[in-house]
Amino acid sequence: MSRLLDAHINSIDKQEETSLRPISLDEYVGQKDLKKNLRVFIGAALHRDEPLDHVLFYGPPGLGKTTLAYVIAHEMHANIHVASGPSLEKTGDLAAILSELEPGDILFIDEIHRLPRVVEESLYTAMEDFKFSIVLNRENGSRVLTLDLPPFTLIGATTRAGNLSSPLRARFGISEKLNFYDIEETTQIVQRTSKVFNCPIDKDAAEEIAKRSRGTPRIANRLFRRVRDFVNFEGKDNIDINDATNALQALKVDAIGLDDVDIRYLKTLIERFNGGPVGLETLANAIGEEINNLEDVYEPYLLQIGFIDRTPRGRVANEKAYKHLKIKHQMNLF
Repeated sequence: MSRLLDAHINSIDKQEETSLRPISLDEYVGQKDLKKNLRVFIGAALHRDEPLDHVLFYGPPGLGKTTLAYVIAHEMHANIHVASGPSLEKTGDLAAILSELEPGDILFIDEIHRLPRVVEESLYTAMEDFKFSIVLNRENGSRVLTLDLPPFTLIGATTRAGNLSSPLRARFGISEKLNFYDIEETTQIVQRTSKVFNCPIDKDAAEEIAKRSRGTPRIANRLFRRVRDFVNFEGKDNIDINDATNALQALKVDAIGLDDVDIRYLKTLIERFNGGPVGLETLANAIGEEINNLEDVYEPYLLQIGFIDRTPRGRVANEKAYKHLKIKHQMNLF
């Protein structure tokens, strides 16, 4: 029974995520410069009746890399096939996906930096020459089978562009970084989400959620859903500023979007390690969080707002962090 319930909940979550995704560049909020460039690249490809060049999107999680892949597929009138780097364990897994591609299709690989080396190397000729070679092992020896692929577009997404090998990175003709959203853009996203869920929200309440969303649409949508839960629990359908503020306080999300993990990170860095420098592994062990989680999810925003610095010797807390936590900053003489 619990498996059926979990499956039902997961299905609802996926449906909600899909319904929140814009399907065209006109609907997509934010990333103005990136959208301008994509309009040119897509328009030129359609004019030449060619597939779009291979695209790499990189940046912190939750900024819309996957959504942009679906938008490109819509704008190019193409089918999209979705995979993730960790799921492609061997060349046979990649071959199974590539063999299903039709001319002009889009293959989206999330977390592309986590592709196994052997799978990554087999992608090179597929991206450049639209050919894929696979080794068939038999009792009397092995032989190489080469498949001719239709022209297609590979879209890769990564939170760690530096982890991509140079040969793979060089094969993407279009490489774009996604940046954090400003409050006005994030407010528009919250308002759009409220319309999708048919749950009206006052503009100042939407702005309050936006201020605490760390400039990240995924977080904005998640916070909206949780605020909606608090409001619906009270038997209300409209979200006002008091509803939003009270719910966000209950969720332990402060005025600039820092949650419990952020606060523990900063307080441990300041109070236990005198503001740093301290290594990330030591800091992660001290607060009981995974290194990758801190580095990919939490630190980008703390760096963006100037609360910490990454130095060769480790993480260092800045004056802004002391002021926000109301901790007196005693400078280390040495």
